[in-house]
Amino acid sequence: MPVTAPSRFAIGATDFELDGHPHRILAGALHYFRVHPDLWADRIRKARLMGLNAIETYVAWNAHERRPGEWRADGGVDLGRFLDLVAAEGMHAIVRPGPYICAEWDNGGLPAWLFRDPAVGMRRSEPTYLDAVGGYLRQVYEIIAPRQIDAGGPVVLVQIENEYGAYGSDKAYLAELVRVTREAGITVPLTTIDQPTPRMLADGSLPGLHLTASFGSRAADRLATLREFQPTGPLMCMEFWCGWFDDWGSHHHTTDAAASAAELDVLLAAGGSVNIYMFHGGTNFGLTNGANDKGRYAPITTSYDYDAPLDESGHPTEKFRAFREVIAKYAPVPDEWPAPRPPAPELVAPLAVGPSLLEVAARLGDETRHATVPTFDELGHDRGVALFATRLGRGGPGVLTVGEEVRDRAWVLLDGVPVGVMSRDAHERSVVLPDTRGELVIVVEDQGRVDYGARLGEHKGLIGGVAIDGREVTDWCVRPVDLDRVPELASRGRAAGFGAGPTLARGEIELAAPADLFLDTLHWGKGLAWVNGFLLGRYWRHGPQRTLVVPAPVTRSGANEVAVLEFESLAVPEIRTVAAPRLGHTEI
Repeated sequence: MPVTAPSRFAIGATDFELDGHPHRILAGALHYFRVHPDLWADRIRKARLMGLNAIETYVAWNAHERRPGEWRADGGVDLGRFLDLVAAEGMHAIVRPGPYICAEWDNGGLPAWLFRDPAVGMRRSEPTYLDAVGGYLRQVYEIIAPRQIDAGGPVVLVQIENEYGAYGSDKAYLAELVRVTREAGITVPLTTIDQPTPRMLADGSLPGLHLTASFGSRAADRLATLREFQPTGPLMCMEFWCGWFDDWGSHHHTTDAAASAAELDVLLAAGGSVNIYMFHGGTNFGLTNGANDKGRYAPITTSYDYDAPLDESGHPTEKFRAFREVIAKYAPVPDEWPAPRPPAPELVAPLAVGPSLLEVAARLGDETRHATVPTFDELGHDRGVALFATRLGRGGPGVLTVGEEVRDRAWVLLDGVPVGVMSRDAHERSVVLPDTRGELVIVVEDQGRVDYGARLGEHKGLIGGVAIDGREVTDWCVRPVDLDRVPELASRGRAAGFGAGPTLARGEIELAAPADLFLDTLHWGKGLAWVNGFLLGRYWRHGPQRTLVVPAPVTRSGANEVAVLEFESLAVPEIRTVAAPRLGHTEI
C-alpha cells in the first residue's frame, strides 16, 4: 500500500480544504468491478491525463459477498489494490459503499440472499437488515480506513447511502450508517448525494453530512438549489451525468460532447467540484447488469459504455478532448495524450454446434423435487438460469399460464421441442401447448434484478405458480444451472445441425498475441458467451448492442476458445470479430 505523508482534508466555509488550502475536486467515476483488474492502472492513468485529480468508485456488496458470510476482496474485487493504484498515480479517491448503489447494477448492489426472508427490511431501520449492513460496512472499512488521507492514503471522502432522498426518509437508518462508519475508523468527511430538489435533499441528509448533488444539465440552476439548501461549504456535483446507460430493446444513448462540456464549464466557473459520471463506464461482465421497471421491465445491456470520455474498451472519445479543454481553464493538465483506439483483429471462424441444454442438464447442477414451482430465491439460486420440468398426462391442447409474473424470460419446451416464449418485458405469462401430454420443461432466465425503486429485492422465477387451463401443475423437478460448467460441456455430443431449443456451441479463434477484441453477435439470437472460460455477458438480437468487448487480458497467443449458450437460434453458426465496437442505433 503506497503511503505518503498524512494530510488533512476538510469541509471549509466555501471550499474543500487540503492542509488548510482551498482545493477543488476534479474526479471521474471508475468502477473497479466493471473493469478487468489488469486494466485498472491504465484507466486510472488516463483519468489523470484528462486533468482529473481523483477517482470515485462505488462498492458493490453483491460482488464481494455472493453468498452470506463468504467475503471476497481479491482478484477483480480487490478494492484495496484498486485504491493503491489510485494513490500510485498521485490521485485522491472517493469511495461510495452504499450499501445500496443503484449504478444500473444487479439489485443495486444489494445481495439477493439478504431478501430471501420477506421479513427483512429494505434500506430502513429493520434489525436484520441493519445487522447485515453493519457487517458489510465493517468489512469495507477495514480496507478503506488505513487508506484515508490522514493515514497517508488517497481516500478523501466517503459517502453515506446513495440517493436516499429518492427512496425514503428514515433518519434513524442514516444515523446508524454514520455510527458504524465512524466507529470503524472513518475520519474523512462524510457526504450524501441526491438530485437537487428540496424534498430529496431534506429526506436524504443528516446534520453533519455534506450534501452533494447529481445532474447533467442546467448546472447553474441545480447549484443554486443546492446552495439554498446548504448555505455554506463547497458546492459539488457528485454525479455529473455526461452520458447515459442502455437497455435491451431501446437505443444507444449518446449526449453531445460540446453541450456536456459547456455544462461542465458552467459548473467549474461557479467554483464547484465535480465527479464525472462516468469517466469510464466499462462492462457488466457475467450476469451483473441491473434492470429498471417503471411499468415496463427494461434490463440493462452488457455494455456500460455510457458514452463516457473513455469508451468501453478504454480509449479516448470526442468527449475526452472536450472535457480536457474545459478542465485546462481551471487546473493544469498533463501534456501527454492517450493513444487512440487501434483497429482490433478481424477474424472469422466456425462455431460448432454442441449438445442441447437439456442433453447435458444432468451435468449442470443438482436436481431437487418440489410439489409446486419454487422461486430462484427459495432454491438459493440468486442469479442465472434454472430448468423446471414435470410430466404431463392429460392429453389435448391447453393454455399454460404463470400465476403472477414471469421473471424474466421463459422458454417452454414439450418433449424437447420449443412451443413458446414468455417474456416479462412484453408482460407475457401464458403460452398455448399443442398437447398436454409428455415432458414439459421451462427454461427460465433471470435477466437482471431491478436496481432502482420499489421493486428492489424482488424474487426471481415463475412467480405465482404454473397452471394449465386453470389447474395448478404440481410435481416439479428443478435444476439450477451452474453456468461455469458450460464451456467444458459445449464441445461434447455435437449435433449435425442446430438443435431445437437452448443449445451449446463452441469454436476457436487464433491470435498472434493477446488483444482487445469485439465479438460480433449480429447473427446470433439470445444467449451468453465465454472466451477462455471468462463469461463476457449477455447478447441479444433485440439490440441495440451488437458487439461484446473481450479485454486483452482474457485472450492469449494461439488458440482462444469461444463457448456459447444460445437460447433461441444461430442464424449463422460462426464466430466473427470486428475492428471496432458497434453499440447500436442512437435514435428511435
